[in-house]
This record gives sequence, C-alpha cells and structure tokens, in this order.
Amino acid sequence: MKVQVPIAICFIAGMIMLVKFFIPHYWSDRLEEELLNWARIVGAFALVLGISSLLRTHVEKIRRRRRDYGYSFVTLLAFIIACVLGIGWGLDPPSPFDWIFTYVFAPLDATMFSLLAFFVASAAYRTFRARTPEATIMLLTALFVMLGRVPVGDMLAPHGLFVAWAAALGFCIVWAVYPWLRHHTGQAAPYVGLLIIVAPVMVAFSLYLAQSASETTEWLMSVPTIAGKRGIILGVALGSIATSLRIILGIERAHLGGGGGS
Repeated sequence: MKVQVPIAICFIAGMIMLVKFFIPHYWSDRLEEELLNWARIVGAFALVLGISSLLRTHVEKIRRRRRDYGYSFVTLLAFIIACVLGIGWGLDPPSPFDWIFTYVFAPLDATMFSLLAFFVASAAYRTFRARTPEATIMLLTALFVMLGRVPVGDMLAPHGLFVAWAAALGFCIVWAVYPWLRHHTGQAAPYVGLLIIVAPVMVAFSLYLAQSASETTEWLMSVPTIAGKRGIILGVALGSIATSLRIILGIERAHLGGGGGS
C-alpha cells in the first residue's frame, strides 16, 4: 500500500493534467483548478517540513560544535529576524523586512553572483585550451564574440578579422572531421580535399556577409546560438516528457524514497 497508493494518485493526477490540454472543457478546467489548489496545500506542508529540517539540522550542528557551526548561528538568527519582521510589520515597503531585502539581501546576492564570474573565467580557461578541435572552435568563437562586444573589435579590420576567423574555423571543422575520415578511409587525402573545400567556403561566406565584428557577433548570437539553444531545449523537453511518463506510469519510483526503476 505504501507504494501502490502514491503511484495510483500520481497516475490519476498526471493523466488528468495531461488530458486537460487535449480536451478543453469546463469540468476539466475545474478539475485542474482543484488539483492546483491541492498542490498549493501540499506545498505549504512541504514548506513546514523544510523549515523544521533547517532548524533541526543547524541546532544539531550547534549542539555538537561541528566545524563552522558559527555559520549556523548566523543562519538561525537571520531566519528568526526575517520571520519576526515579516509577520510583525508586513512585507510591503517601507517595512523593515523590505529594507533588509533591499539593502542586505540584494547586495549579498549581487556579491555571490560577482564571485561566480571568477569561477566561470577559470572554467572557461580550462575548457578553451585548444587541445581538441571542438575546444579550438569554442575558443575561436568565444574570442570573436568578445571582440565584437567591445569597440576595438570594429577597429581591427572590419572584414579582415571575420575572414581570418572564418578560415580558422573552417580549418578546425576539417580537423574535427579528419579522425572520422581517416578511420573509415585509411587515407589522408580526404583531409586535404576537405580542407581545400571547407576553408574557402567559410571565407566566401564571410565575404558574402560583409559585416563588422559587432554585426557578425550579433549574427552569431541570434542565428547559430539560438539554433543550438533551441536544439538543447527540445532535447530537455523530450527528456522531461519521458521522465514524466515514467513517473506517471509508475516505472520511476525514486521519488517514493526507494531506488529508481520498477
């Protein structure tokens, strides 16, 4: 019963929400609204459980004097102050809670995101090492986009910079395809032929666009980048659909506290 009942509830709720999109009707809308109200109620209970878990974890850490337990003091103190000010004086400005959110939380949040820039730069440095064709393509594209975002990019030979980038990118594409060609043909001739074809095509394409670095950067961000992003989003959507169907049909049971799968 501990497994069958949650699976049955999940199946019924999932099928109702799924059918509602294909059969719009007054009763299906009412049923969806009722299920959403239930979800809000369950979310409220989940919030209470999360708060109790937070308090229990940090109180236990303080009681046992574990490493960095001073941060637990700060967490509990900030939690209590925020609850007291929010419940006692409300959330709307110019309440004390709004002042803390604007002048304490927002600057701390901005500071955390500014620190992420250094981690991103470090990760980019490790990723953009030109050890593979794919990394070289990423490096060339990233450099060109960065040049296109600053005025110096347009000052460096408006079209010559794009031609050099296109030629180098074409060479990297050939470099990436070469192992596959050599594995299937056993010869290096296709590599030379592909280089003779791809590089001039990339240069001709760059001359056809005849744009400055900033304009080319906008083209890169609005055409190839959006195409790749949509492909990724499509893959994520298909994965979400597959995971949802596995949960609705009871194949995936990790959310019940056990292992995944049936």
